[in-house]
Amino acid sequence: MENLIITISREFGSGGRQVGEKLAEKLGLAFYDRALINLASIKSGLDPHIFEQAEEEATSKFLFNMAIGGYVSTGIFSQVSVPICDQVFFAQSKAIEEIAEQKNCVIIGRCANYILRDRPGLVRVFVYGDAKDRLHRITREYGIPEEKAESRLTQVDRGRRNYYEHYANEEWGTLKLYDLAVNTSFTGIDGAVKVISAMVGQPSEV
Repeated sequence: MENLIITISREFGSGGRQVGEKLAEKLGLAFYDRALINLASIKSGLDPHIFEQAEEEATSKFLFNMAIGGYVSTGIFSQVSVPICDQVFFAQSKAIEEIAEQKNCVIIGRCANYILRDRPGLVRVFVYGDAKDRLHRITREYGIPEEKAESRLTQVDRGRRNYYEHYANEEWGTLKLYDLAVNTSFTGIDGAVKVISAMVGQPSEV
């Protein structure tokens, strides 16, 4: 039987990471967010901080490369000159594919829904929310000052959009790319977990 893989793409401040973490706990699945970064970092030889920047700070491919050193060859890329942003994507893709082969899991962001698009057992979820609720969450839970919250929200969403659209060549957030879209302003975090878990059921042991 194919592994159950749930990918969660999310708007900044929608609570998508919390949804994924609680969902994994409820269903007994492995959870990959920071752990995915660590795995890709170890295998590629790239600094983990670069992976953290990739999706949320890269408002454009050019600026991302400039910000972290342009063309740098390390680890598995030591024999060729590959742009940093491409090194990050290739390393993350490899880690995501290996994880999907090994176990039932929830994967947050990182273009996982695109990378695993042809894999049986994949469930693609998009988590979003109303702007006012997202702004409230990032000030209350992430400690971002109110006067900076709106610009930060726009910046992170733009980075995620540009990162995804560059590598997937698809429009980030388009509903046809997902099996389920959940508005946490309507469901709340726990309600979103219930909706997704009801859809996927309880996975078999592997």
